[in-house]
Amino acid sequence: MGTKTIGLRNDVYERLKARKREDESFTDLMDRLLDETTVSWREGFGTLSEQDAGELEEIVANSRNQLAEGLSTRQRAALSELAEKNSDNEAP
Repeated sequence: MGTKTIGLRNDVYERLKARKREDESFTDLMDRLLDETTVSWREGFGTLSEQDAGELEEIVANSRNQLAEGLSTRQRAALSELAEKNSDNEAP
């Protein structure tokens, strides 16, 4: 097994030393700390309460409705403008 030397500021070294257990090496300490902080992206799924999930669904639905209404309004305005231009171009 190979080893690597890393440089640490003194304050960081002291913080690590304070967290090191009596029976572990610095390698064991770093391995333990890394394992504690490594989070799977899957761990956060399904953590919303029923109430929070319901509120989120309502917010999303409202947002979609607002977007659809805005798009519909812009489409009607564009079609009206096109119809108006076409009727102007058809006049003799």
